[in-house]
Amino acid sequence: MSRLQQFFDDAPVRSFAAGETLFRQEDPVRSVYLVRSGQIALQRPMTDGTLLTLHIASDGMLLAEASLFAEAYHCDAVVREPAVISYVARSTFLTALVDRPELALALIKANAREIQSQRARIEILRLRRVADRLDAWLTLYGPPEKGEWTKVANAIGVSQPALYRELALRRKQ
Repeated sequence: MSRLQQFFDDAPVRSFAAGETLFRQEDPVRSVYLVRSGQIALQRPMTDGTLLTLHIASDGMLLAEASLFAEAYHCDAVVREPAVISYVARSTFLTALVDRPELALALIKANAREIQSQRARIEILRLRRVADRLDAWLTLYGPPEKGEWTKVANAIGVSQPALYRELALRRKQ
């Protein structure tokens, strides 16, 4: 368990059902959240009505930590899979970052891993063919756990049917 997760050990916990909203764009930033389980998507509604997914936080990840230095959220946090979150006041978290260098380093480490992951995803999404995207993802992360292929489809930006067609082609070869 990381130091970031340990920091939230005594924090209040709240459960959310799929479809619920944790916060909305323009809500004031009051808390920092840790996803204990489930998935929460950070989404920005576009002017044409579509949703732009900026990030999906899952087990053990901080949620909307980029908002630590903002007055209001710049997106909505929508629960994709039933979730349990812990939360602390933003002021408490910021004070802890100053007072506990190991916590600040844990946040930097988590953000560095996230930057690496996002850079890899950008490069994967630049590839045109499903086969190339899948090859790149598998090279970086290896095969997923059983039942996790839908997450791979989301990660490489293809539909589930397109991914399953590619997997079927590979099984034939």
